[in-house]
Amino acid sequence: MNEPVLSTTGLKRSFRQGQAVIHVLRGADLSIAPGEIVALLGPSGSGKSTLLQAVGLLEGGFEGSIRIKGREAAKLDSHGRTELRRDALGFVYQFHHLLPDFNAHENVLLPQLIYGTAPAEAQMRATALLTALGLAERLDHRPNQLSGGEQQRVAVARALANRPAIVLADEPTGNLDEQTADVVLAEFLRLVREEGSAALVATHNERLARRMDRVVRLQDGHLVEQ
Repeated sequence: MNEPVLSTTGLKRSFRQGQAVIHVLRGADLSIAPGEIVALLGPSGSGKSTLLQAVGLLEGGFEGSIRIKGREAAKLDSHGRTELRRDALGFVYQFHHLLPDFNAHENVLLPQLIYGTAPAEAQMRATALLTALGLAERLDHRPNQLSGGEQQRVAVARALANRPAIVLADEPTGNLDEQTADVVLAEFLRLVREEGSAALVATHNERLARRMDRVVRLQDGHLVEQ
């Protein structure tokens, strides 16, 4: 049996507001197999983004275990976490966060060059991913020349550029109208499966969640299988 690409055990996170302590995660347990796409359901404020920040190694202050590709994040220093995040994770946010001064192709090319991919290979990879997402005619367009759906497609290509073991997506279609959201999500799921990556996709949309392999719900700080 393959080792989970991502697993958490007893994951906890609390925040202090004045004299009060807010317990957001109370012992969240999760396991995602290689290539599996899991929907993370929960209403706004339930802690979905907090969970993604934890497993994305973007923020400290957590208790419990986070293992990514068999490596325990708690045992890594800041440099080790940065390397693991770079080597194993891809991110798609609700807002695309593209670099405004660079075109679509360059936005997908740059992460690969930072990673150390040879320029010629990175060029071909960026072109192939954007073409697979229907953007072959938009490679030289800057973000402000693209529609919302096109911008988010570029963000998807960027997230997959370095062939991550798992993509973490936080409400990736939340800023899109329903029709565009359906199309972008379908393309996201298709490309993730074609690339062989796993994914954890936070959403409050149960209809979209049903299109994924498995659904977990964040409820009172715990993860519940649906």
